[in-house]
Amino acid sequence: MVARQNISSGTPWEPVVGYSRAVRVGNVVHVSGTTATGPDGKIVGEGDAYAQTVRTLENIASALEKAGARLSDVVRTRMYVVDIRDWEKIGRAHGEVFGDIRPASTMVEVSRLIDPAMLVEIEAEAIIQG
Repeated sequence: MVARQNISSGTPWEPVVGYSRAVRVGNVVHVSGTTATGPDGKIVGEGDAYAQTVRTLENIASALEKAGARLSDVVRTRMYVVDIRDWEKIGRAHGEVFGDIRPASTMVEVSRLIDPAMLVEIEAEAIIQG
């Protein structure tokens, strides 16, 4: 049986809601919806979709690292945005990280995220090679 590893970011709401920042099973890592929160739990880049995307991807990279993966292992991302008119800013930040990696990706507009200051939330899936 393949061992399961739950990865926590240490936020107080993970045990309350009942989720992990990431879950690794074998060589597959699933990263939960991630936002632009800083170490203090506050939103980084309030009002700036590009800055929030950059911070969100940094948070995803941190979760992947804790699971023994890298951004280059990412095969899929899903981006949830509250204003699709920000797609170019969000896409630019995503492309700066994944331009050479080119994971399968989806970007959809949602009516809102859990905090009104959040403009983007991203999920990622990675497969660790060799």
